[in-house]
Amino acid sequence: MRDAGPDPATLPDGGYDPAFMERTAPLLEFLWSRYFRVALTGIENVPATGPALIVANHSGGLPYDGAMLIHGFLREHPQHRPLRTLVANFAFRSRWMMGVISRIGGVRATMSNALPLLERGNLVGVFPEGLKGVGKSYRDRYRLAHFGRGGFVRLARRARVPIIPVAIVGAEEIHPLLGKLTRLAQPLGLPYIPITPTFPLLGPLGLLPLPTKWSIRIGEPIEVPPQDGGVTTTALAVTELVRGRIDQMIADLLSRRRSIIFG
Repeated sequence: MRDAGPDPATLPDGGYDPAFMERTAPLLEFLWSRYFRVALTGIENVPATGPALIVANHSGGLPYDGAMLIHGFLREHPQHRPLRTLVANFAFRSRWMMGVISRIGGVRATMSNALPLLERGNLVGVFPEGLKGVGKSYRDRYRLAHFGRGGFVRLARRARVPIIPVAIVGAEEIHPLLGKLTRLAQPLGLPYIPITPTFPLLGPLGLLPLPTKWSIRIGEPIEVPPQDGGVTTTALAVTELVRGRIDQMIADLLSRRRSIIFG
C-alpha cells in the first residue's frame, strides 16, 4: 500500500543522511569492487570544490547505476565529494523507497530543488533519459534515449555551473529487459516490474543483477553559453552536444570491451 509519508523537502538538507551512507558503504563497496568491479576514469575532471551538474546515461532496469555513481564519487574523488541526484517522482510515492532515496541524497527532479543544491556548492547528478533509460529493452542497449528539451541545460545556465558528462558501460546488461509488468507494479509505487530471463522465472532470486564488468568515464566539463535571444535553440544545441559527448564515450568504452562479464 502506498504511503507518501513526510515530504523529504521539509527535512534538513532534504533528508540527506551521511551516517546512513556510512552504514550502507560496505554493501556499496562490495558491489563496486567485487560484484561489478567498476573501473572509473576521469575523476580529475570533477572540481575539488564548488558546484557542477553531472549528466549521465541511465540503464539497467533497476537504478544500480545511480547508486554506483554516488558511491564512486565518494570513494574515488580526492575530497570524497557527495553527489546529490535528481530522482523521478515515482521514487517518493512509498515510504520505504522515499526513505532510502532521500537518505542517500536524492531529491525530486525539480528546478526548485536542484537550484538551491547547486547554489550551496553541491555536485548534482541528473539522468536525462529518465525512466526511458532504465526501461530500455535489451535490444536497444547503449542506444541513448531522448534527452528531453534542454531542462538540465537551463538549470546549468541559471546556476552558472559547468556540465560534466559521464558514460556508464556495464549496467545495460545487469537485467536484460524483455518486457514490463505495469499493473502489478502500481501498488508498490513502481513504474513497472521488469521481465528478464531470470525474473519472475526464478522468483526473488531472479532480481539479482548479473555480475557484469562496469566502466565509468567522466568527461571534461562543458561550459554552458550565457543566456541570449535564442535561449531555446541554444539549450537544445547544448543538450545535443552533451548527448553526443556521452554517446562518443560509450562507443569508445564498448570498443575496448571484450567480454560483458570480464570486461
